[in-house]
Amino acid sequence: VQLQASGGGSVQAGGCLILSCVASGRYAMGWFRQAPGKEREVVAHITRNGGTTYYADSVKGRFTISKDNAKNAVALQMNSLKPADTAVYYCAASRSIVGGTRSYDFDYWGQGTQVTVSS
Repeated sequence: VQLQASGGGSVQAGGCLILSCVASGRYAMGWFRQAPGKEREVVAHITRNGGTTYYADSVKGRFTISKDNAKNAVALQMNSLKPADTAVYYCAASRSIVGGTRSYDFDYWGQGTQVTVSS
């Protein structure tokens, strides 16, 4: 399974970015992030059919995950970015229907993409 992520970059606080990821099949999908010196954490995930989403408390109301099943693609719209959002973001795919909040709930990982938010 190949996951091709794109997007990311550098923005000022309050700005927005969109991350995109295309999978070579239909899966439950998730976005994780890892900041320097910290463990990888879930940001958001979406079920295989796209009907249910989950957000970490730290991003609720600011980030939106969406899925285009026709294209096997998932996007993460990130608004009102904060310096605390600075991290490497990873796209992940799960063979399960729902995905999950833990790294081991996901079977395939894309390359990370850097998001840097300056104050």
